[in-house]
Amino acid sequence: MSNFVEGVEGFDWETLESGVTTSASREQLTEMYDKTLSAIAENEVTKGTVISINKREVVVNVGSKSDGIVSRSEFRYNPDLKVGDEVEVYIENREDKKGQLVLSHKKARAMRSWDCVNEALEKDEIIKGYIKCRTKGGMIVDVFGIEAFLPGSQIDVKPIRDYDIFVGKTMEFKIVKINSEFRNVVVSHKALIEAELEQQKKDIISKLEKGQVLEGTVKNITSYGVFVDLGGVDGLIHITDLSWGRVSHPEEIVQLDQKINVVILDFDDEKKRIALGLKQLTPHPWDALSQELKVGDKVSGKVVVMADYGAFVEIAPGVEGLIHVSEMSWSQHLRSAQDFLKVGEEIEAQVLTLDREERKMSLGIKQLHQDPWADIDVRYPVGSKHSATVRNFTNFGVFAEIEEGVDGLIHISDLSWTKKIKHPNEFTSIGNKIDVVVLEIDKEQRRLSLGHKQLEENPWDVFETIFTVDSVHEGTITAIIDKGAIIALPYGVEGFATPRHLTKEDGSQAKVDEKLAFKVIEFNKGAKRIILSHSRTFEEEKKSEATERKPKAKETKKSVKKVNDNREATTLGDITELAALKSQLEANEKGE
Repeated sequence: MSNFVEGVEGFDWETLESGVTTSASREQLTEMYDKTLSAIAENEVTKGTVISINKREVVVNVGSKSDGIVSRSEFRYNPDLKVGDEVEVYIENREDKKGQLVLSHKKARAMRSWDCVNEALEKDEIIKGYIKCRTKGGMIVDVFGIEAFLPGSQIDVKPIRDYDIFVGKTMEFKIVKINSEFRNVVVSHKALIEAELEQQKKDIISKLEKGQVLEGTVKNITSYGVFVDLGGVDGLIHITDLSWGRVSHPEEIVQLDQKINVVILDFDDEKKRIALGLKQLTPHPWDALSQELKVGDKVSGKVVVMADYGAFVEIAPGVEGLIHVSEMSWSQHLRSAQDFLKVGEEIEAQVLTLDREERKMSLGIKQLHQDPWADIDVRYPVGSKHSATVRNFTNFGVFAEIEEGVDGLIHISDLSWTKKIKHPNEFTSIGNKIDVVVLEIDKEQRRLSLGHKQLEENPWDVFETIFTVDSVHEGTITAIIDKGAIIALPYGVEGFATPRHLTKEDGSQAKVDEKLAFKVIEFNKGAKRIILSHSRTFEEEKKSEATERKPKAKETKKSVKKVNDNREATTLGDITELAALKSQLEANEKGE
């Protein structure tokens, strides 16, 4: 006020000091004071200066008689607001009931918002915005009082996993798109840092060298590897380069946002694809393997990978040995490795081979148990009887396992004394128990010859006395084949008849399931073969009858002739005898 008073020329200071004033001097003073105030009008936008700030209000001096009050919430987009800052305000009321000047910063921004937005886009300016809330695909940002859209992909150069941490923050943005028709504004924070990162990326790429160790941040984790941000440049650590040991998923080794040191393994000519390694920063586990480990030693480990041909066992991180399926059991028949082991199982094994230069090792688990063939002739001597399990079939026999690692072959001819078996599956099934007797032992070749029929007496010794040649037996035709028929005989034995021996007395051929009489025409004990004939059962009988009728016919003819010669002396009794002879003759002729 003192500057104002000193600047007024012709003012009567003596009158003022004496305390005597006139209405004219008062009006003159008021007029001069009013000229110092800004000419402000309601419903207009003007600029003011922040003179004080508290938790709820911001006091702004716009050059009026009184200062204006603005709600602090209208400045939440600008947390850096301080005393002395110049702000735009809208004059809502020059004087309310309390004589207070009513201002609005929000309305001032809204009235000028589209001008500011277009100007910022045109000049590529950096602006501030307040992130109000989340929305589908991104965030809503308060920019100049306008609700602008911030896509999730434009928040940062790296993928955002938690959008909520940005709500309530004030950040810098660039306007990237305006749709005036729909009054839509799209902003980006990513655009601000891309230019800077691009320069950083060029600097990093220009200095890349194979074998160089850099610090990076885990940016993304996939099933096949880890993407690492090297400061604007991304590199990939393949899952096989994370650890010397087996890794099921990269999450076992690293976590998102974790800072790690990596070594550059390779990159393409344009350095767009960078291969990184993590395990290469530590010595290879094979180099740390105890020098005292040797073939024949027993080791412990965990099954990490299974295959049909074997299992890989990790005896130390990054040190694995292969147990081939043939080294899992003393058994000779083919089986899968999954029958013996499973992933994650802790086992003990014996070192069979060890190549430190090639970093290869083979292991065995059957060697931890005694070889069952070492004393096979003592435990399973020839003639001993045992119970075995049917493991496999071939066309010529059955492979049966007496115990783990001890297999034997039952030839198809040693399954039954009486039945003719075409394939072993007609006699038994895989997995079934079967009683056997040891016939032969081949210790060097690890082979046993087994028999099943030998558990019983040979019934053919008895059959030889029953099915003698020319003996007749009742049989049932069970099958017709190209060369003849199979006939089931008593006592469970089978015989064979050719087609010509299947002709019945009425000339027709015998059929399946017919029960007929058969004559034995051949018995072969060694070949276990009985040849039969149905036709012979009635053909030979007819021949026998015919042979008996011929002498009788000759005698009858002689008697007739004698009668004829003595016809003149024939009596009534003679005629009767003649008639009887004639009848007999005719009957004999018909029989022939």
